[in-house]
Amino acid sequence: MKDVRILGTGACVPDRIVSNDEVGAPAGVDDAWITRKTAIRERRWAAPEQATSDLATAAARAAMESAGITAEQLSVIAVATSTPDRPQPPTAAYVQRNLGASGTAAFDVNAVCSGTVFALSAVGSVILRRGGCALVIGADVYSRILNPADRKTVILFGDGAGAMVLGPADRGPLVRHVALHTFGALADLIQVPAGGSRLPADQGALDAGLQYFAMDGREVRRFVVEELPQLVKGFLHEAGVGAEDISHFIPHQANGIMLDEVFADLSLPRATMHKTVTHYGNTGAASIPITLDAAVREGAFRPGELILMAGFGGGMAASFALVQW
Repeated sequence: MKDVRILGTGACVPDRIVSNDEVGAPAGVDDAWITRKTAIRERRWAAPEQATSDLATAAARAAMESAGITAEQLSVIAVATSTPDRPQPPTAAYVQRNLGASGTAAFDVNAVCSGTVFALSAVGSVILRRGGCALVIGADVYSRILNPADRKTVILFGDGAGAMVLGPADRGPLVRHVALHTFGALADLIQVPAGGSRLPADQGALDAGLQYFAMDGREVRRFVVEELPQLVKGFLHEAGVGAEDISHFIPHQANGIMLDEVFADLSLPRATMHKTVTHYGNTGAASIPITLDAAVREGAFRPGELILMAGFGGGMAASFALVQW
């Protein structure tokens, strides 16, 4: 990722605020239970007419405005999502059309909640080879695939999009190192069983509720708690930095209680962890860029500081990016 820099950030969340009481009632849980288990107090859900590409487009425009670029300066658009507008074409094609960025390559990346860092890695070599700038967008509308009666999942997720403009430049936040991991033996821990070539979403699948998001929460938590600290330690060693050098930690916003536990185990003595999960919930691939944009707009970063981004989720996958502000 040498010489690839973040030129701007942006985010978009829907207007509709969904309280714990509203989301918890069909699942048989209340605000106190949800807050105790997740530290989530509310989330945003898309309006009926909003799709993933709509949120992605709005976040992209905000990032482009932040970067001071136009659609003509883009060479590639990568959308990280596991809730595309349609199984095909790629959601990125709709974003390209919405932006009027006709000269770009546009594609989707599905690494579930790790997807944005996977997409960031994918576009780095493209922009260095082709020139121009890249849009990396994480966007998900999980509210459309949640079982309202499943308290393990419906309480966690919100909808949103976050974006970054990347480009070759001699100033600005530098992407110093990226690492990607997939543990396919654990692929079934997080899934939407129906809707693909393995199991089409026919009437039988719909009657069985197999079109809904499903997660083995206990095993997912075990994976994160046991694997993430060692993966982070290895990543920092590869990047040639120490844990004490990290000033900011931006994790995937899976569950606020779990994040506090994991952060304590990471032993990043000088780092501040940034969280948006309290008000937005788990926004899938959007959670890292949404949280990054919130921190940028709060003026949280100082020149030279090191920021560690950590994605983890379905696949099972984990992804890391080290950015020097």
